[in-house]
Amino acid sequence: MTVRSNLSLLALLGAAASASLAPAPGPLKLNDLSVVGTHNSYKLAMPPETMARIRASYPAIATMLDYAHRPLGEQLDAGARQLEIDVNYDPEGGHYARGSSDPALLKPGFKVLHIAGLDTSSSCVLLTDCLRIILRWSTAHPGHVPIMLMFNAKDDRNAWLGGIDSLPFDAAAWDSLDAEIRSVMPKHKLIVPDEVQGHYPTLRAAVLANNWPTLAKARGRFLFALDESPAKVAAYRGTRRSLEGRVFFINTDEDSPAAAYLTINDPIKEGDRIRRDVMAGYLVRTRADADTKEARANDPRRRDAALASGAQFVSTDYLWPDPRFAGSYRVRLPGGVAARCSPVRGRAECPDAALEHVR
Repeated sequence: MTVRSNLSLLALLGAAASASLAPAPGPLKLNDLSVVGTHNSYKLAMPPETMARIRASYPAIATMLDYAHRPLGEQLDAGARQLEIDVNYDPEGGHYARGSSDPALLKPGFKVLHIAGLDTSSSCVLLTDCLRIILRWSTAHPGHVPIMLMFNAKDDRNAWLGGIDSLPFDAAAWDSLDAEIRSVMPKHKLIVPDEVQGHYPTLRAAVLANNWPTLAKARGRFLFALDESPAKVAAYRGTRRSLEGRVFFINTDEDSPAAAYLTINDPIKEGDRIRRDVMAGYLVRTRADADTKEARANDPRRRDAALASGAQFVSTDYLWPDPRFAGSYRVRLPGGVAARCSPVRGRAECPDAALEHVR
């Protein structure tokens, strides 16, 4: 089946889902939208000699790592409204500088690296630089729909691959991460858990009451989501009832008092769960592809399931096709839009073209 026919089928499925639901009352809210974003958005191609070395010893790992992205500004220009950033804790600076001549690695602060000491080619090595690039783009495009910045907090042990073991995230690291983000992002640009929770006793209660900001209030702003293991999100949350005072929403289960955002990465196996959670009011991120498999095979099934699931954030490594692969696999919203209404939220009055066009 062609990409065009797949997208037509997707549109029909979305229309059928919307028709089966009563339109939600009131103005559009942040969680009514669905956008496409990118996975490991900062990642550049590995140097050929490094890729060859990994492929000689670990061919499967090399294949998984064999993708790259254009600079963050180009992704945003093309309609990406969710970006993913991997951060490595480096309070003194220099921990990740071995074998590199990049002076940025000597500076204190979080480093944006995929696999420390190995897969390190990044379009912005310092987290503060990444954030400034994104903020400048936002300032130049003030009416954009809200953008989610999803983070992984890297504490990987990479020495066995020839890389560098990442420093662990302790309480000081979590506080430092919040502080570094706030040092760049003005308060008025952030949508934080406290704003969503409002007067409700927990964040989950607020979400189930659909207390997300309206689209009108959310335009031009950012929310941050921590996509991590239960142990790490628990450490970030600490003793808080929800996420009081924190920057990040956290990936957790639907029953947690801090529940607002969920990572559900398999839209084929867990499509029903995604639709159920989106309808309940949660934000969901899923993946259209992973490990380069779908692009190499030009297999649209996962992509189409992700776009039809209603997930607000559909992540891909292929905002543009990889010219090395036959079939031109890519992931975009149809119609040249940067956002559309979720196909399962029932917003029959939502004009996708009026949300935000890709320039």
